[in-house]
Amino acid sequence: MAELTFKALVRKTEAKERALARNAEGVKQAADRIKDLADDTASDADALGAKTVDRDSLAECQELARIIRGVSDGAIDYASKTADTAKAAKAAGDQARTTHAGFQEAFDRSDVTDLEKVSRDWFEQE
Repeated sequence: MAELTFKALVRKTEAKERALARNAEGVKQAADRIKDLADDTASDADALGAKTVDRDSLAECQELARIIRGVSDGAIDYASKTADTAKAAKAAGDQARTTHAGFQEAFDRSDVTDLEKVSRDWFEQE
C-alpha cells in the first residue's frame, strides 16, 4: 500500500477535482446536444403539421419531441447537479489545503527524522 502523505493527498484531491469538473462539462455538453435534438424534432413535427400528413404520424412526432424534451430537461438538471458537485469538491480541496498546508510546511522545515511518527501537537507548535 502506498504511503499517504499530504502531498500525495493533495495530488489525488486535485486530480479528482479536475475529473469532476471535466465530467460536469461533458454532461452539460450532452444535455445541450439532447436539447438540440428535441428542438429539431419539434421543428420536424411543426413542418409535418404544415403538410398533408396524417394526424397519427404528426401526433407521434410531437410525442417524440415531448419525450426528448423531458430527457433533455433531466439531463440539464443532472448537469447542474454535477457542476454543483464539482464546485463542492473544489471547495473541500481548497479548505483541506488551507487547513493542512501548515503541517506540510512544518514537516518540510524540520530536520527531525521519522516525522511520520511525531504527534500532531508537535506540528501545531511548530
